[in-house]
Amino acid sequence: MKARLDAAPETIVIRKQTVEHPFGTIKMWMGASHFLMKRKKNVSTEMSLHVLAYNLKRIMSIVGIPTLLAAMQE
Repeated sequence: MKARLDAAPETIVIRKQTVEHPFGTIKMWMGASHFLMKRKKNVSTEMSLHVLAYNLKRIMSIVGIPTLLAAMQE
């Protein structure tokens, strides 16, 4: 991988800007393992919860918790 990135250093810049970053973060949170549930409906629910947690964490770091709580109360 290092040799590939050394040959094309702009690749990492592009990859950091793409949708792969959120999925990589979620995969890291999951422990880079398989889903805990089985069957499509259950796995879909599990993934939805991971995405919701990711989005909430991002919004808390961007606008702050007090702003988020105020927006949720409106």
